Amino acid sequence: MIGRVEALNKQGFGVVAGPEGEMFFEGLLPGEVVQLEGGRARIVTPSPDRVRPPCPHAAACGGCSLQHARDSFVAAWKIARVRGDLADSGIRDVPVSLAHISGPNTRRRAVLSARRTKKGGVVVGFHRRQSDEIVAIPGCLLLSPALLAAVPAVEAMARAGVSRAGRLDVTLAETLAGVDVAVTGGKPLDAGLTAALAEVAVAFGLARIAWAGDIAVQRAQPVVAFGPARVPLPPGAFLQATAGGEAALVAAVLQATAGARRVADLFAGCGTFALPLAAGAEVHAAEGDRAMTAALRAGWRGTPGLRGVTAEVRDLFDRPLMPDELTGFDAAVIDPPRAGAPAQTQALADARVPVIAAVSCNPRTFRHDARRLVQAGYRLDWVRVVDQFRWSAHVELAARFRLPHIAPQTAEDAGQQLDDAREDRPLA
Repeated sequence: MIGRVEALNKQGFGVVAGPEGEMFFEGLLPGEVVQLEGGRARIVTPSPDRVRPPCPHAAACGGCSLQHARDSFVAAWKIARVRGDLADSGIRDVPVSLAHISGPNTRRRAVLSARRTKKGGVVVGFHRRQSDEIVAIPGCLLLSPALLAAVPAVEAMARAGVSRAGRLDVTLAETLAGVDVAVTGGKPLDAGLTAALAEVAVAFGLARIAWAGDIAVQRAQPVVAFGPARVPLPPGAFLQATAGGEAALVAAVLQATAGARRVADLFAGCGTFALPLAAGAEVHAAEGDRAMTAALRAGWRGTPGLRGVTAEVRDLFDRPLMPDELTGFDAAVIDPPRAGAPAQTQALADARVPVIAAVSCNPRTFRHDARRLVQAGYRLDWVRVVDQFRWSAHVELAARFRLPHIAPQTAEDAGQQLDDAREDRPLA
C-alpha cells in the first residue's frame, strides 16, 4: 500500500493514514510518499527537507530523533507546534519566534546509562529507541567536550560499582570546577567502592562523585554561574541543558520583567532566574527542593551588589503562593516542571500580578496555563522558542503575559517586538 506522510505528531513521528486509521512511524517527514508493508514504512519519495543524519549512531540511539531533518524544518515545526497548541486553546495572533538553537556538542548536562556486558566489558550511552538496550555513543554530537571526556570515567565507575545484572544511571554536569557526577543504581557504597571512585575522580579530573545521594568523593565544589553569582551546585541538581539555551531563557525573562522592582520567582531551582533578576530587583524565590534553595541563598550571599533575595522551601503544587502572599509584586516568573502548574497559575491570575514571565518545557501544558491567564484578562505579548535539545522533539519556551493597563514595553522592547514580527515566519 502507498501512503503519504500528513504531518509529524508531538513526538516527531510521521503520521500516515491507513485503512484502519492513523499510523505512526519514526524517521519520516511531512509530504513523503511511503510504501507500507509489514508494519513498516519504506520511503518512496523523500522530502526536500530530508538530510543525511550527521551522527553515525542516529539509526539506533534514542538521544536524537530528528537528525534526518534540516535545522530550518525543525525550527519551523517547533514554532508551528507552539502556535498550534495555543490556537487549540483559542489564543491566536501572538508573535512566536525562535530565540535560540543550541549548537552541536554543547550539552553540558546529560543522563547516561551504563551496564556490564556478558563478555566482561562495559557499555555506556543512551538507550536505543523504545528499548532498555544501551547504545554506545563514541563521538556523540550532543555532549560537550567535557562530558565526552567523562564517558571513560563512567565506564570505570561501572566496572567498580555495578553488578552483572544491574545498571547505572549517571547524571553528568559540566561546572566551573569540572564535571560533577551523580550516580544511582549501583552497589551499596562501602570503603572499597569509595576508594575505587576516588581513583576514578583523580584519573579523570572529576570535581565530585555522588553515589545514591551520598557524596563519595569531592575534589572541588562544583559551581555554576547564574548572572553575576557563583552557585554551589547540589549533587544531581537541575541545570539547563546548554549554556546558550539558559542565556536565551534568562534574556527573555529579564526583558519580560524589565522595570519591575519586586519579583516573585516560582519553581526557582538554584537561582537560574532569581540571581540575574536580583541585579535590578528585589526577589522572593520559592522552590520545593531544600538543597537547591540553600544553593540559591549561598549564591546570593556570596555576590556583592545584588539586591535583596529571600528564599523559601515550598512545594508549590501542594501549597502555591496565594493571592494575599503575592500582593505587592510587580512581576512573577514561573518555570514549572512538564506537568505545568495550574493551581499556582490560577493564584497568580487571582492576585492580578501585573506581569508574568512564563517559562515552559511542555507546550501542551503551557497552553492550559496560558488559557487560564488569558481568561483572567491577561494579554500574551509574545512567545520565544528555545531549542536547546537539538535534534529532538522537545520544545522549550518563554513568554510574557501582562494586564492590559500595564505599559506594554520600553522603547528597547518595542524594537525587539518589531524584530520578532519580522522573524515570525517559517524559516527558509
